Amino acid sequence: MIKAITCIKRKPGMGVEDFQAHWRGHHAEVVKGLPNMRRYIQSHALLGGYRKGDLPWDGIAEIWVDSVDVMRAWAGSEALAAIERDEESFIDRPSMALILTREHVIKDGPVPPGAFKNIEFVPRKPGMAVDAFQQYWRAVHGPIAAGIEVIRRYVQSHPLPGAYRGGRQPPIDGCAITWFDSIDAMRQSAQSPAYEKTRLDEPNFIDTGSEIPFIITKEHVIID
Repeated sequence: MIKAITCIKRKPGMGVEDFQAHWRGHHAEVVKGLPNMRRYIQSHALLGGYRKGDLPWDGIAEIWVDSVDVMRAWAGSEALAAIERDEESFIDRPSMALILTREHVIKDGPVPPGAFKNIEFVPRKPGMAVDAFQQYWRAVHGPIAAGIEVIRRYVQSHPLPGAYRGGRQPPIDGCAITWFDSIDAMRQSAQSPAYEKTRLDEPNFIDTGSEIPFIITKEHVIID
């Protein structure tokens, strides 16, 4: 199964609440017109996250399909054209980032009702091969981070090899997605010995030369 992650910024000058209402309401109905989707989830940044200014992204859309061929079949369709027309009304389309990924479940816990979803946009360590980065992140770092007790569920989304073909570099090298019961639980995670081990391990595979972007969100399941 393939998961397409689209990182989204709202149209300049549009209020966050208006953006979220349109995205979750009218736009979700338009997207449902795409055939052969398995799942569709929107994750909206918390309004409180804007207290200190704008965020790296206003949210992400996740769409699961059986294969890349399903998405190729959408090209030129009226369903896709309708989506693109509606995006013009509320999304800053030039800044959109689409990444095709495979999802790796590191901690397979249930998502509690009302859970908070933290999304970190992971940058690869400079000079590290993509295969080595993905293997280390999944097999070595993943179990360390999964040891943080208050994390309810932990998923890594790794870009497909084609994203790097011909020397290309995708907008991000992956998404680390974790779910927590509450904001307080997220804060408490920093008290865990596993949290310290997690942070100490990051320089082994992550570009720690700059701040790692993240957003805290609430997810809305459109198609499950």
